Formats: sequence, C-alpha cells, structure tokens
Amino acid sequence: MTKAARIPFWRDLRVLRALAQVLFVIFVILLGNWLYTNLQANLKRTNISFSYDFLQQPASMGISEGLPFQPTDSYQYAFWVGVFNTFRVVFLGMILATLVGLIVGVARLSSNWLVRTLSAIYVETLRNTPLVVQLVFWYTAVFLKLPRVDESLELPGPIYLSQRGLVMPQPQPTESFALWGMALGGGLVVALGVYIARRIYLERVQRPGTPWLWGLSAFLLTALGSWFLLPQAPLRWEPPVRGIFNFEGGMQFTPEFTALLLGLVIYTAAFIAEIVRAGILAVSKGQKEAARALGLTDFQMLRLIVLPQALRVIVPPTTSQYLNLAKNSSLAVAIGYPDLFNVANTIINQSGRAIEVILMIMGSYLTISLLTSLFMNWYNRRVRLVER
Repeated sequence: MTKAARIPFWRDLRVLRALAQVLFVIFVILLGNWLYTNLQANLKRTNISFSYDFLQQPASMGISEGLPFQPTDSYQYAFWVGVFNTFRVVFLGMILATLVGLIVGVARLSSNWLVRTLSAIYVETLRNTPLVVQLVFWYTAVFLKLPRVDESLELPGPIYLSQRGLVMPQPQPTESFALWGMALGGGLVVALGVYIARRIYLERVQRPGTPWLWGLSAFLLTALGSWFLLPQAPLRWEPPVRGIFNFEGGMQFTPEFTALLLGLVIYTAAFIAEIVRAGILAVSKGQKEAARALGLTDFQMLRLIVLPQALRVIVPPTTSQYLNLAKNSSLAVAIGYPDLFNVANTIINQSGRAIEVILMIMGSYLTISLLTSLFMNWYNRRVRLVER
C-alpha cells in the first residue's frame, strides 16, 4: 500500500479503539477523583474525619458465637470474629452443597420414576423460593419449635436437637495424639511419594488413571494403621451431657448457625443439581454406549467415563454458585446470626463510621470471592479437556 493510499488515523479502527479505551480510563479516573473530592468535602462540612483509629476502641457489645469475645475487646477483633463466622458458614456450605447437589443432580437422571420425581420437586420448589423466606422458615418454624433441652430429640451418636440447636460429641486429644500427629506427617510424605510415582507410571505407559486416589489411600492406610498400633487411641469422643437449661460438653451449634447453614446448603444445592444434570447430559451418548459395551456398571460408567468429561461443563457455573453462596450468607442478619455483615452493622450503629466499615465489608466479601475464584479457576484448568 502506497503512502497516499494509507487510511487516515481518524478513520483507522485500531486507532479509534485505542483512543476509546484511553478516553474511558480518563473518564473513570475523573469520576473517581470527583467522588473522592465530594466525599472529603462532605466529611469536612460535618466535622468527620476519614480514619480507622476507632478500630482500637472497646466494642462494648457481645457476640454470642464464634471466637471468644468480651465487650472490652476492640472493634477490630469484633470485625474479625464476624469474618470468622462468615468464613465458617461459607466453607462448610460449599462442601455440603456440592455433595447434596451432586446426589440430587444424578438422581434427576435416574431411571426410577419416584427418585426422579422427588428430586425434580426438590429442585423446582427450592430454586424458585426466595432464600430469605427459607432461612426464616428453618429458623422460626423448625428450630425454634423444637423441644426444650430437657425434652430434646436424641439421635444416634448421641446427637441432640433442641431449641438450643444441634449438639454432638466432640473429639478430645489424648496423650498419644502427639505421636499420631507425627505418624500423620509421615503419612503425608508417603502419600506424596505414592502420588508422584503413580503419576510417572501412568504417563510412561500412557494410560488414564487417578494418582491422587492412590496417594489418598496411602495416607488413610498410614493414619488408620498408626491409630491401631498406638497403645492408646489418640482421640476420644466427649459426649454431651444434657442438663435442665443447656448441654455441657460436646460440639454445640446454635439454632441460628444451623438454620443458616441448612438454608444455604439446600438452596445452593438445587442450582448445583441442575448444573450437574446439564453436565452429564452434555457428555456424548456414544461415550455411554461404549462404556456399556465394555461391560461397565452404571456406577463405574458414571465415575470413570461420564463425570470426568462432565466436569469441564460443571465447574465454571458451579464457581458462580459458590460466589452466590458467599454473598447470600449476608442474609444471616434476618435470623440473628453474628456474621460479617451483622457484626459490621452493629459497629456502624455504635461508632458512626459508616464509610470506613462499609469499605471493610466490601473488601472482606471481595477477598472471599477472589480466593474462591482463584481456586476454582486453578481446578478448572486441571480438569478441562486438552485438545491435541
């Protein structure tokens, strides 16, 4: 192309696209500067300074659940207690929702009419009902209607259900726990060696396999073997003792925590179940027919053929559901669970530092979401289909 025939820069799409991006960045910077200047002007007009010095002041409030907390502790520690309570619910919720969603999703494709119908009713009912309604239902209509402590429901374990929540036996370390911990450390080394050796072998013979399952089996064998070889069991179960007004000993979960966890799990599991069903249906029918021709059972076909291929479809939308679960945990304020948002709201009411605390809330949820996305993106890269 000659110099005379070159496209003028004001008509060159590459130049126009770059210019549009530069103008957008400038607009965002100017908008942020205007918002910050407006904020500083309003704070100065009301004689309020933007500072986090208040975090060292005594909180003068109580937190009934989570890490040990006293009213004389600082606002900063109170906020971390709320973060811990939120993280505990989110972490357990992700694990349990995945298990329930996987089971229900597979049941949606069952050849049994009753199983298929019940799972469909579960999904359609819970997925189309607001979560806050479900949380209030589980808390007020279920847990608060349970019997008193002296008349609590006793389940095998022993596990107790009452108006005080869920109580179950708690493991307590014995004198042999230190030796068992050393054995577990050695088991991790053995498991890592077995995993590496199995992976190298599978790559050398060019065969598919699950080397992580071999490593996990080696670790479990080491843990169980050392448990029985020790002169005393490294852990003993401390059963809860039922009193008149409350339980003594054992692991105690308040009705607020139990209702929140149950509500988040069954609600999120309904969405994950549909994702699992879609992932299984995305696997080619020929793959299933080939598995049956090889004589594999339905369970073997699901575990070895269908689910490994369906994961590349299941993992990305499941990540979104994990993020929704983390953000939906803020609805705990509706049932009085002292999560991050609930504790932070109390700090705002007592200190009057709304802007600072809201920024802390946003940063905390952003951190939880980014860590979840980081892990799930790493796992998605591990299970995705690699094209030759």
